[in-house]
Amino acid sequence: MTLFQQLENATKDAVKSIFSVELENVEITLTRKDQNGDLTIMVFPMLRHIKGNPAVIGQQIGTHLLENSSLITNIEVIKGFLNVKVSSTAFLTDFNRILSDQNYGIKEQDGKQPGVMVEYSSPNTNKPLHLGHVRNNLLGYSVANIIKATGRKVNKTQIINDRGIHICKSMLAWERYGNGETPESTGLKGDKLVGNYYVKFDQEYKKEIATLISDGKTEDEAKKEASSLIAAQEMLQKWEQGDADVVALWEKMNGWVYKGFETTYKNLGVDFDSLYYESNTYLLGKDVVQQGLDKGVFEKDPDGSVWIDLTEDGLDRKIVLRSDGTAVYMTQDIGTAIQRVKDHNINSMVYTVGNEQDYHFKVLFLILQKLGFDWAENLYHLSYGMVELPSGKMKSREGTVVDADELMEEMTATAKAIAQEQGKLEGLSETEKEELYKLIGLGALKYFMLKVDPKRSMMFDPKESVDFQGNTGPFIQYTHARIKSILHKTNFDSNQLQSATNLELTDKDTAVIMCLQQYPEMIQNAADKYSPALIANYVYELVKEFNSFYQNVPKIVEEENADLKQFRLLLCYKTSAVVKSACALLGIEVPEQM
Repeated sequence: MTLFQQLENATKDAVKSIFSVELENVEITLTRKDQNGDLTIMVFPMLRHIKGNPAVIGQQIGTHLLENSSLITNIEVIKGFLNVKVSSTAFLTDFNRILSDQNYGIKEQDGKQPGVMVEYSSPNTNKPLHLGHVRNNLLGYSVANIIKATGRKVNKTQIINDRGIHICKSMLAWERYGNGETPESTGLKGDKLVGNYYVKFDQEYKKEIATLISDGKTEDEAKKEASSLIAAQEMLQKWEQGDADVVALWEKMNGWVYKGFETTYKNLGVDFDSLYYESNTYLLGKDVVQQGLDKGVFEKDPDGSVWIDLTEDGLDRKIVLRSDGTAVYMTQDIGTAIQRVKDHNINSMVYTVGNEQDYHFKVLFLILQKLGFDWAENLYHLSYGMVELPSGKMKSREGTVVDADELMEEMTATAKAIAQEQGKLEGLSETEKEELYKLIGLGALKYFMLKVDPKRSMMFDPKESVDFQGNTGPFIQYTHARIKSILHKTNFDSNQLQSATNLELTDKDTAVIMCLQQYPEMIQNAADKYSPALIANYVYELVKEFNSFYQNVPKIVEEENADLKQFRLLLCYKTSAVVKSACALLGIEVPEQM
């Protein structure tokens, strides 16, 4: 039983004894730092059941606790807030409970309940992954880890956008200007090679438009009549008709891209349990449209197109099938969602997609609900803001995107430069240093991206993120390495995971314990809110509390009281374990030495 639960039960007993009232629950929070106490019992919510002055009621409850519970050593009443000082014995007993749980905060998988599918990345196969994809991948991967830590089974997936006019633009440009070059012949990753031809198509297309405008065409006419665009549209039609040569070229160039993506994903530290391809799913959902018509969910216009009217729900009228019988994106998203539930034992899905698609997902979820799917109530759009650099926004067609691979290389180089400037990592071999530069650079990137609430747009500054002080990944990694160094110097025995309970603790000791106590609840809260930012900022608060403890208590290695020394080493040990666990939820590695 946690310390919070013990205090809640003791408070319920006190209220029943004093007022003959049985409370269902008691609200308890951490005491504000500018007030005395460890935990605060909220009296105001009790006034629904107990009549009287909240300060007087608080005093009565506090006095009863002091007289009847070994948990409490002192009280302070401020209006309707009862601040209590928890005994060292109670803290140490609870700390031993935390120590005894090797996977503290992480729940075992419950194989009985349906799982959750988390979709992220979902790139187009006409260009490499860029900065926006990095935030998408890190958010989706971390949310999947956090949900899994609550005991749910998680399936990480992506839908690869491997068809459409944008793919054909790259294919056409390679056919015209590529001279048969390949990733092997150029030394380029396949996704970069294909991306170069997407940019090449746009450059040639713009030249055509300029020529047509100079010949007297309007801009709209020129854009429609440019021969390169017409050729790309014809190529798409051939692909849809199964033309052998076009399909072979499509398979070859997509194969290059997939290999390139695999390398980027590996370097970024993310993976997937299942893959969906738009070339396989774009026809899904058409059969559902007929079912929706039969149920009266959809309606057919005179031209044969099929729509759903969502005006009474505060949305608009949305097309789900064109008059020529072809599907729209909404149709295939409906079909893909249904197919995923058939393929996997899941009853909820999380879509990690930028906030420009907010309306699309409102419509998608509402349509699935109206079609009668129970699981549609458990769909969530993990909407996130865009990422910008100090230099401004990115444009894929013009080749000005911030490439994900180059960004990771830059982060490693930045970590190296700052570490050398500050004299970090001295005493390590060159090989060890190079590995740490990568680990620190990637940790800095991930933490900086994830500490911001997903809904917010953000400015990413690589140099600011690689700072060994403040709310950064390297600061957290450095603290973990510092703790490991302490344990190594003292020959700490991790087999003796019990502390004496008859010690007098300082406020710095108990502050770390209270922070550790919050970890399981923080994971659940982050899962409920789909927010890795809660975990990121929690682990920052934990390392801050630890550093304050480390700077203010007597030197641990020199402590003469053997029991007190053992307790503080155990506190170091468990703090490092929770830091490592929390960072793992964010996809961040922590070093053993720095």
